[in-house]
Amino acid sequence: MQRRVTAYILMISILSAHFSRFFIFAGFELNKKYIVTNLCENRDKPWLHCNGKCYFMKKLKQAQENDRNSERQAQRNLFQEASINQVNSVIFQSQLLRVINTPYNPGKLRHFNGTLFRPPQTA
Repeated sequence: MQRRVTAYILMISILSAHFSRFFIFAGFELNKKYIVTNLCENRDKPWLHCNGKCYFMKKLKQAQENDRNSERQAQRNLFQEASINQVNSVIFQSQLLRVINTPYNPGKLRHFNGTLFRPPQTA
């Protein structure tokens, strides 16, 4: 039971990270009256017919900046500096391959008739 609840929580957190714009839009639509009356920058100018869109756009920009910042932070975490503290000497081996001498045996090539390719013959 505990594993299932943990799995659901992880799935919701992953999905919420990818659908943050959808959640911003849903929150805007659900709280539209409150946003228009209290949070809108142009609430004193009703002839502009802003209806809270300025607040909505500001929240979208803020979400984009948060995404960019998290991507930059992830890239910084992936970047690692390598430093060499100790110099190791490299030893090269002069003989890496062993030469094997095989004696030539001309008796094995008795059946060789001189041609490698023979075309198929019809009966």
